[in-house]
Amino acid sequence: MLSLDDERWSSLNGGYRVPFDPRPLLRKLEAGTDVRAVWDGLWRGLHHQGDVGEASYAAVPHLVRIHRQRGVVDWNTYAIVATIELARGRGTNPEVPASLRQGYQEAIDQLAETGLRELPHAEGQEAIRSILAMLAIWKGARTYGQVLSSFSEDELLQL
Repeated sequence: MLSLDDERWSSLNGGYRVPFDPRPLLRKLEAGTDVRAVWDGLWRGLHHQGDVGEASYAAVPHLVRIHRQRGVVDWNTYAIVATIELARGRGTNPEVPASLRQGYQEAIDQLAETGLRELPHAEGQEAIRSILAMLAIWKGARTYGQVLSSFSEDELLQL
């Protein structure tokens, strides 16, 4: 995991293919400060129209760590990690750099295991869908994870 004190953050690209340093937002999320606005900033900075970058991958272990520390079933964590993972290596998106790969994969595993524990207590369709999407991706059912990530129940019923 890339330390939040590491200066390499400032040179990592986010979803817009330009440098994006999510550390201030991650610190606010960890402190529980203005959580809704923080999530908005993380979503905008780490993913844009299917694009992700190295900052997106570097943020995943911190997002998972913070989620587990907060002890709140927050659909945003599952959804953004699933979105980043589904975008990994697609189109012109890079693969996870070797220096981040182990921490990234461990975070995916930890979030899925957390999802198994949190699913029985999850409330609301977004939380349930996001956890199920993450579990599907974790187990290698990426297409099911994509469907769960992309469509609400109402949207699926209209297909």
